Amino acid sequence: MMILAASLLTACGSSRKEQSVNEVTAAARTQETENLLANLKKIPSGGIMFGHHDDTVYGIGWEGEEGRSDVKSVCGDYPAVISFDLGELELGNAANLDKVPFDKIRKEIINQYQRGGMVSLSWHARNPKTGGDAWDVSDTTVVKSILPGGENHRKFAGWLGGVADFLHSLKTADGVKIPVLFRPWHEHSGSWFWWGEKLCTPEEYKALWHMTVDSLQAKGVDNVLYAYSPGTEPKDTTEYLKKYPGDGLIDVIGFDTYQFDRNHYLAGMDRALSIIDSIGKAHDKVIAVTETGYEGIPDAKWWTGTLLPVLEKYPLAYVLVWRNAREKVTHYYAPYPGQASAGDFVEFYNNPKALFAADVNLYQ
Repeated sequence: MMILAASLLTACGSSRKEQSVNEVTAAARTQETENLLANLKKIPSGGIMFGHHDDTVYGIGWEGEEGRSDVKSVCGDYPAVISFDLGELELGNAANLDKVPFDKIRKEIINQYQRGGMVSLSWHARNPKTGGDAWDVSDTTVVKSILPGGENHRKFAGWLGGVADFLHSLKTADGVKIPVLFRPWHEHSGSWFWWGEKLCTPEEYKALWHMTVDSLQAKGVDNVLYAYSPGTEPKDTTEYLKKYPGDGLIDVIGFDTYQFDRNHYLAGMDRALSIIDSIGKAHDKVIAVTETGYEGIPDAKWWTGTLLPVLEKYPLAYVLVWRNAREKVTHYYAPYPGQASAGDFVEFYNNPKALFAADVNLYQ
């Protein structure tokens, strides 16, 4: 009841009520989770953590090999941040939408925690109304249908229960719950997901966030930080915050963007970084580039010539590139041995501002 009341107060917007939400949220977290947040806030004073999606579960020409990582094969160290996706957990499947077993994901989350690095979890949830995938935008009432009183609310509540069960299962052998960063409902400023810009109102989107966090906390989930990450569509802080669910729910703010044209990419990155830098300082939030990359990395100097120069101007906790798909030959965002940008990636790795797993311990 305290959690629900606190969340309702967030919508009212007064600073005193906002403070009460923060106090309830903090009280609901494990010490390791609080340590993670405190250390994320300190990271920018020493550099920027590098992250890679699905880094240790597959790569170019391999899958499921214990201890393997394309990033490690190139530079000798694991990323400081590794992300995985929970898509299709809601269906009760043994593997996610990219055919990675959830048991394997759980094991790799434990491994990353033991290295001292962080795990981020996205959730490309299936469309709970049509049965399609996360990209099924054929119906504009999906979010409304899963909110309290909607025809799919009970179904979706069950889905959130499954997510809570998975988060509860993230434990070391001696029973320590492993903190993770949960990043649902991402890229909502575009309209390619069923929770996207043209698919729900700001009020519905915020209610989706409140329902998600309230449900997980009501189920005792206390090992999670939460990330809010639109794309680069917002042109200013007002647009960025249009669907922001409130400081009491969010710990990390960021954005997702990919390079197609270099000049356009750099301009969009700089604008988005300036926006989150301003908001992060005003709202005391960790800032990050939650997804980025250049498919196939054809620019041999991309890491030190494009990515690092635009990042190092801002106090970022991390930057994360997308996956190295083993099933799509050209769909990769981190180098592998022999790839055109591998040498430059080693230069990036050796830069004091680039932080990898051996450079961090986020839980003490």
